Amino acid sequence: MSQHHVKIHDKTFQIYISERQILQTVEVLAARISHDYKHKRPLFLAVLNGAFMFASDLLKEVSINCEISFVKLSSYEDMGSTGHVTEVIGLKEDISQRHVIILEDIVDSGRTLYGLQNTLADMYPASVEIAALLVKPDALQHPLQVKYTGRSIPNDFVVGYGLDYNGLGRNLRDLYKVTDL
Repeated sequence: MSQHHVKIHDKTFQIYISERQILQTVEVLAARISHDYKHKRPLFLAVLNGAFMFASDLLKEVSINCEISFVKLSSYEDMGSTGHVTEVIGLKEDISQRHVIILEDIVDSGRTLYGLQNTLADMYPASVEIAALLVKPDALQHPLQVKYTGRSIPNDFVVGYGLDYNGLGRNLRDLYKVTDL
């Protein structure tokens, strides 16, 4: 059952997008992808940790033959992000001449996805597209084409449905936005 407000660590969050609304958005994305790739067998690359719920629900709705793999990205040096993806952890599949769809929970600055796209391009895929549940256009700092966008949202901090605040909140069914900064 949904709560209107949740407290995580030192912050209070209020419900922002309900699970029902999220699942409707996922259904629309799945239908578009199924149509666009009806004669192809795409490989979905779900970026962990945040995209696990989105990937699960999306694949339940996709009506075409497909494969999925889960990857973690390393782009950190000491305590800060370098902005350059140094390693794609978990990618065992040969993606040369494959149609790849990166699954991401949220596109914020775009730094990670920009680096991932560049890394994947060196592996000679047939195509690489991005499917993201949420995109923050005002926060983008890198040129990204997100072909499959679930929802564009303001530059608010959100948790739930796979997104966390310092490790907590991923298990919430709904999306919540912070009410106190």
